[in-house]
Amino acid sequence: MYGALHHASNLTIQMKQYSLLTIVLYLIGPILIIVSHIGSLLVFRTGLSWGAIAWILLLYFVRMLATTGIYHRLLTHKSYQAPALLLWIGCIVAASAGQMGPNWWKAHHMAHHQYSDQALDPHSPYTPDQGLKGFYWAQGGWLLSSRFFPDKLPSDVESDRVLQVIDRLHFIPLVALGAISYFIGGLEYLGAFFLSTTLLFHGVQTVNSLTHLIGDQPFVTDDHSRNSGFVAFLTLGEGWHNLHHAFQSSSRHGVTIRDGQVVYLLDPTFRFIKVLEFLKLASKLRLPSEKDLLAKAKKPKLA
Repeated sequence: MYGALHHASNLTIQMKQYSLLTIVLYLIGPILIIVSHIGSLLVFRTGLSWGAIAWILLLYFVRMLATTGIYHRLLTHKSYQAPALLLWIGCIVAASAGQMGPNWWKAHHMAHHQYSDQALDPHSPYTPDQGLKGFYWAQGGWLLSSRFFPDKLPSDVESDRVLQVIDRLHFIPLVALGAISYFIGGLEYLGAFFLSTTLLFHGVQTVNSLTHLIGDQPFVTDDHSRNSGFVAFLTLGEGWHNLHHAFQSSSRHGVTIRDGQVVYLLDPTFRFIKVLEFLKLASKLRLPSEKDLLAKAKKPKLA
């Protein structure tokens, strides 16, 4: 009973900063994710043609790239610079992934770094529970708790009126993409859209869960962040999470240390940023030097 009252009290405090309209608009997010999970069952009725499978993969890849390359590395960590128009368009695409809006997303991710694997980390698999409960919490359970509302929205994105509108109307790109899917191929493509969105949701959440549970830790950090090749495959390079926690502003995450040497790993999101740089749409990429990487590397244990 005390725990329930405590969570209710926290939720009340967190929600005081939001207008009633913003609260309602934000709550549409988890509702649509639940709808996507249920809607995925359509594929058992319609089946999936090769075209629908291609649609699933295309929507997964493009929206994952917008989440990793725009929401995460550009908007949140400013690991490179890009024109405002690219940022705005990228945030609309990322919002169509069902990952909420840019302001909400950045607020939670910065809290994760500030309190990584501590009590105030919004989605650590170590707190408030561990084991299977901790995994469930980090894999998405936290979105259905009082942690859903950020304590504070970041001032830099709140001051951008375009980002603020995208943030509050975050659900429109997702709903529009669902409508486009239905227009293209009826219930089959709508089911494919729901399935792609659900897979994408859990793909992103594996960064919160699995990369704090499994994998290696080549760099010294104050948390349980790990490098996971499996999660890197699912998330186009975000699974090299230990490097990211060691060097948060790095535009490249795919780096490790082997036998005292810096080794570069496959990082599709970084490749995407390099393409933007080639097209003069990205500049000032932030990268740690090999000297800095080796200085932050864990020292091998003596036998």
